[in-house]
Amino acid sequence: MSNQAKIMKANMQSTWLFLAGLILATPTHANGLQSFRAFIKDTQGMRADFLQVVADAQGKKVQEVTGTMSLQRQVEGAGKFRWDYNKPYVQQIVGDGTRVWLYDPDLNQVTVRPMGKALGNSPAALLAGSKQIEQSFEVREAPTKEGLDWVVASAKEPDSGFEKIYLGFKSHHLHKMQLYDNFGNITSIQFQKLEVNPKLDVQLFNFKPPLGADIVGE
Repeated sequence: MSNQAKIMKANMQSTWLFLAGLILATPTHANGLQSFRAFIKDTQGMRADFLQVVADAQGKKVQEVTGTMSLQRQVEGAGKFRWDYNKPYVQQIVGDGTRVWLYDPDLNQVTVRPMGKALGNSPAALLAGSKQIEQSFEVREAPTKEGLDWVVASAKEPDSGFEKIYLGFKSHHLHKMQLYDNFGNITSIQFQKLEVNPKLDVQLFNFKPPLGADIVGE
């Protein structure tokens, strides 16, 4: 694997939690904060395809990947989520409510961390969390653009790795995220074929390391 490919895969790993994953309510016009609060209140789960594009500080596209994601939020405690990156790099990121598992088939390696440490003030906390959002992030109204109503979230702690995170809604449905990291990179995640509050198999969020895989972490 080339050094460039290794760097791009590393960017995926740090962006997911991001990245790591949001969503809707009723189909009436609203501003970004109203849509965001409806998402927090009414969305317990989601499933979607996604397109993730990363641009560097000069605006040059350095990465484009596609995949699927599922999310089951919890009223209390950490939620559960799964991000499957399909093309061009295959990875699985699974949060089971206690730990976060990251599986890289090319390396046959599994990285595991306690969920609290893996999420922290990351974008994933915006998606999988509930009460922690207002505690960890300052969320403000942002200007309307691209036909979407936006909010911008800034982490209250300086070590989150992200300068700001934008969430774009249309009719209370979350369509897009834009993540600005501390190095000037911009990660744009667009959701497609979105299903809100679907019935998700609980086994989806269980991860069993493949036989023979190296396991790294806590």
